[in-house]
Amino acid sequence: MNISLTVAATALLPVFTGNFFSLPAQTKPPLAGAACAPMGGVSFVCGARNPEDLVPVPGTRWLIASGLEAGAGLKLIDTNARTARPFYTGDLSQQHPDEKLFANCPGPPDPGRFNAHGIYLRRAGSPGRYTLYVVSHGELESIQVFEVDASGAQPSPRWTGCVPMPEGNKAYANLGDQANSRRLAANSVAAFSDGTIIATIPQRPGTTNKQRLNGEATGDVVEWKPGTDTFRVIPGTQLAGNNGIEISLDETEFYVVSFGEETIVAFSRQDALKPLRQSKAPGFMPDNLRWSGDRLIAAGPMHDEPACGGTRLAVVDSEELTRCHRGYMNAQLDPRTMAWTILAYSEPNPELAVVSTGVIIDNTLWIGAASADGVAYRPLPRASTNAR
Repeated sequence: MNISLTVAATALLPVFTGNFFSLPAQTKPPLAGAACAPMGGVSFVCGARNPEDLVPVPGTRWLIASGLEAGAGLKLIDTNARTARPFYTGDLSQQHPDEKLFANCPGPPDPGRFNAHGIYLRRAGSPGRYTLYVVSHGELESIQVFEVDASGAQPSPRWTGCVPMPEGNKAYANLGDQANSRRLAANSVAAFSDGTIIATIPQRPGTTNKQRLNGEATGDVVEWKPGTDTFRVIPGTQLAGNNGIEISLDETEFYVVSFGEETIVAFSRQDALKPLRQSKAPGFMPDNLRWSGDRLIAAGPMHDEPACGGTRLAVVDSEELTRCHRGYMNAQLDPRTMAWTILAYSEPNPELAVVSTGVIIDNTLWIGAASADGVAYRPLPRASTNAR
């Protein structure tokens, strides 16, 4: 395994509260929270609660952030001005349902309860047009789908529909009484150019978090194709806590995080029964995977954190230590050779917990975390020319 090393330290920010859902996103001012002071070489954009996942809008200064909390929804980050504003607000101008493609979708998400987890942005034909896929929890376990027009001065979304997640006893009919009618909860999502959606299920019915962290196969990748009724499990994709997911640039492969094994696994789209290759991460537990141009970036908590009693498995029975703020790492993976390059890492910081995503825009590393009050950013570290 080839590893090059650079070091960074980070911290985070105060809380913003407010209601901006009465105006279309294009007219909304940036969120005006308390000042976020830089700490440890890291700065912050406040107002984006629990930004578990981030996607850059290619060729622009814009970044879309999810919000892993009821009502946090989606935020639009201006990486030049260092501001955040609501993205999807539920305004009538943001509704354009495709009832034929998404026939089983009951309606748009309620912005006041919109809980957005993993997100994915796919080019959609004409320049400046994209499709945004969002894992949604709460009112309906589903993948919500939006058109994004980035051809103007500022990207704008239009909700087009959703694909509800399947009920556990239908997706896993072979599990008998272990599965019930509760819908499966996805973690991450990706989509191919033909509209096929793939999503990760960290724990199928009947499995436990301890099994997941112990490296036992608890999850799957599920797939929905346009024209079909629901998601189906892709055989061969059973891993220990299926988490982040990405698609190769040529769409022949997809990459899945096995969170419990701290490993990235590559699968063939044509035949996923046997993994193509895999690579264990260097000292951290990868959460999300994200392309930044042609760079595949993973981020996640440290494997063994002394400040939190050791590994996640060692403290699995302690709720307090499980919630403990761990250090984290951002690293780049070469999906062909499966070699890692460490980009940045940090000791624990009480203001930044559950780091999950890293993306690069120009020479800045942007960091998303499932338990934070904004998006962190710092200059991408460079090798020193004065080293002796």
